[in-house]
Amino acid sequence: MSATKLYILDTNVLLHDPRCLYEFKEQDVCIPMTVLEELDDIKDRKKNVAQEARVVIRAIDDILSTATTPSQIAKGVPITLPGKDRETKLGKLSVFPDHELTVRQGFLPDIKNKDNLIINCALHLQSTTTHREVVLVTKDINMRLKAMGAGLEKVEDYRTDQLVSDIELLPAGHMHLDGTFWEQVTEVNSFQKDGNTYHKVARSLLPNAYVNEYIYDDTKDFAARVTSIDSDEITLIDLNYDRLMQQECWGISPITIFQAFAMQSLVDPEIDLCVINGAAGSGKTLLALACALEMVIEQQRFNKIIVTRSTPPVAEDIGFLPGTEEEKMTPWLSAIHDNLEAMHEGDERPQSSVKYAIEKANIQFKSLNFIRGRSIQDALVIIDEAQNLTPSQLKTIITRCGKGTKMICLGNLAQIDSNYLTALTSGLTYLVERFRGFEGSANIHLEGIFRSRLAEYAEKNL
Repeated sequence: MSATKLYILDTNVLLHDPRCLYEFKEQDVCIPMTVLEELDDIKDRKKNVAQEARVVIRAIDDILSTATTPSQIAKGVPITLPGKDRETKLGKLSVFPDHELTVRQGFLPDIKNKDNLIINCALHLQSTTTHREVVLVTKDINMRLKAMGAGLEKVEDYRTDQLVSDIELLPAGHMHLDGTFWEQVTEVNSFQKDGNTYHKVARSLLPNAYVNEYIYDDTKDFAARVTSIDSDEITLIDLNYDRLMQQECWGISPITIFQAFAMQSLVDPEIDLCVINGAAGSGKTLLALACALEMVIEQQRFNKIIVTRSTPPVAEDIGFLPGTEEEKMTPWLSAIHDNLEAMHEGDERPQSSVKYAIEKANIQFKSLNFIRGRSIQDALVIIDEAQNLTPSQLKTIITRCGKGTKMICLGNLAQIDSNYLTALTSGLTYLVERFRGFEGSANIHLEGIFRSRLAEYAEKNL
């Protein structure tokens, strides 16, 4: 069956998902020469997406390597899946020399602008390829607007990796039950194990529950977490509402039950990945740091704390700042210092206390480039501002987790700084959805803002 559509891919789509070339099924894919130049420019720079650029270039080379003449590349080379699925035939991949286009009526005139060159490529193919639909795929919202304004009929965002259709459908990590939980239970099997109380109840009581989801009711007495699910029963570990609220790590106690859930998941040795998302001022960083200091200094469960965060310019600009890597990271990790100071503001010498905590807990501030290629052992890794990471970048970081290491991802889907990510396509959303039900991970959405009444009002009304 011949392809009915021709997809023209923007650079940001290839960087967002290096495997996207294999996601358009039987349809054809075209890459403008400008996109190849942008990939070439990115691959050798110290950018967060440099590795993705290299992966994409290798994938393109693997597909086009079967071509023997330039005309074959212009017409299109069959795309085959790598590895065992190499026999599966998809559409064709072609490269279009968009630099050869001249400025004509209906085309964007500023050909020095790379976005315009790519849009012009799509407009040219739309006017000359009348037998099928030409679609420009880009994650740049402004570029989509420009393309439509210039007369391109089909412009789309890349959503193949989008796991949820509405951010409201993203699991919160906790479930509230109306009334009293025990009044709804007709049969229960309770038992003790390792000093904890467990309850086995009918699965029909919590049909939509998943592993490591927290359950609570209106009584402010019952609170539990799902530990396992089988065909007929759900096993809950009884956490006790009061005991959760009385937790304390490094002098910090929870204000709400949601913060209590977060603290319990942070200190639980059975959970290797803890994802905490919530609005600015909900206490994400403060809770993570307090629990991290408790586990490293007091409990000595880990040897160090590695703190990093995703900011779009960090990998580009870090080389121009003076000092060591940790000194260069200071401007972007000031939020960590702010929270450390807040935890010690009542001390006689707050700055000395902060310095002591950093040295005693061996807190290391690292750029994301440090994470790549490493196997991190016996450490707590805190990834702040994780909403700005792509799914591919988060996968790279999570797979660095070695023996005895725990990952903590913090983020706010309402504060995405990347031009190419939305709340639906953020790596944080991807992580929450993909790890739902995994026995080694927990996700908590924090509700409420406690930074100040000004911050709370701004979050609600601006």
